[in-house]
Amino acid sequence: MPVTTVLLIIIYLAFIGLGIPDAIFGAAWPAVANQFQIPVSYANFVTIIISTGTIVSSLISARLINRFGPGIVTAVSTSMTAFALLGFSISGNMVSLCLFAVPLGVGAGTIDAALNNYVALHYKASHMNFIACFYGIGITISPFLMSFALKEQNNWHMGYRTVFYLQSAVALVTILSVPLWKKPPHSLHRQEREPVPCTIPFLKLAKMPPVCLSWMVFFSSCAIEFTCNVWGSTFLVQEKQMTTNHAAQLITFYYIGMTLGRFGAGLLCTQITSWRIIHIGQWIIFPAIVLLFLPLPAPFSAVALFFIGVGNGPIFPNLTYLTPQNFGKDLSQSVMGTQMAAASTGILVMPVLFGWLAQILGLWLFPFYLFTLFLCMALSSIFLIRHLKQQKRYCN
Repeated sequence: MPVTTVLLIIIYLAFIGLGIPDAIFGAAWPAVANQFQIPVSYANFVTIIISTGTIVSSLISARLINRFGPGIVTAVSTSMTAFALLGFSISGNMVSLCLFAVPLGVGAGTIDAALNNYVALHYKASHMNFIACFYGIGITISPFLMSFALKEQNNWHMGYRTVFYLQSAVALVTILSVPLWKKPPHSLHRQEREPVPCTIPFLKLAKMPPVCLSWMVFFSSCAIEFTCNVWGSTFLVQEKQMTTNHAAQLITFYYIGMTLGRFGAGLLCTQITSWRIIHIGQWIIFPAIVLLFLPLPAPFSAVALFFIGVGNGPIFPNLTYLTPQNFGKDLSQSVMGTQMAAASTGILVMPVLFGWLAQILGLWLFPFYLFTLFLCMALSSIFLIRHLKQQKRYCN
């Protein structure tokens, strides 16, 4: 079997491993808070530490990857997340949870930056969309395993122990694969010589308008995703008079839509360009958000969230794939790390900001907030394309 195929399989597994820790904490937290006798709001401390670790590691990822290579960085980072999950499984207080949140966030940031750039350089666009689907498998598996542990044994520690075993298996595969990454890769669709990567300081990148505009697209897209994730159910309950259980079930349609959107993009990208897929996604998001404004029954809002997921899902992987084309293969790793940091910042900041605004003004603000984020994304895309056309890097 060719090395490129083996590495691709390993990357798919690694993205399952990337998704596993991302969704389990929310599923476990009510039981954790009850056992520790602490307010539910204390979850913010853990999530902020994880997100901050992801942002910091994303920003320094280019330097680490250029020095040690994507194979070693992936193996170490996946091992860090496995260690963190083990730590969560034996934690007996809030302090230990916060301590183990550090390696969880740091490991996730470097995995994301390393593998996304590697796929963008060496594989077809379809694989970038499909690995995003495999991330979706990871975030689906872990809450299911946690709910099973809580239902059968009423033990959230066992739920974390189970996903630790899964993550350890993924980490072992990445460790054993390290020698394969050291071999010169032969791209599946590019025959030219491997570019020599260079590390560009963050402040220098911040002076490049196209880079800043790409940050805004990543920031806005991920802000839309996680604002829907965190506040979609509450909006359906308080503004559309839906029952709590029904709303919790229907919000999963957002992630179903996101996964279907990415899968469809993986099939379409053999026929049309990644930029065109991004444009199609944005045109799907626009009427879906408009639907949330209308005084229609609650199921229509659930349908709107589904189509927001369909449209928004392909934007992240396709814009990620375009990074080497947009900024050059020598700069792509440095730019990629900052793009992942921008995405993580949107995930960290914008749902919290909406919660603060909703507390003051009300949940009716939800569609207005999403529309503002969409405008930010759309305008940033337009100006980014204008710059890329001037540099003759845009291909539609």
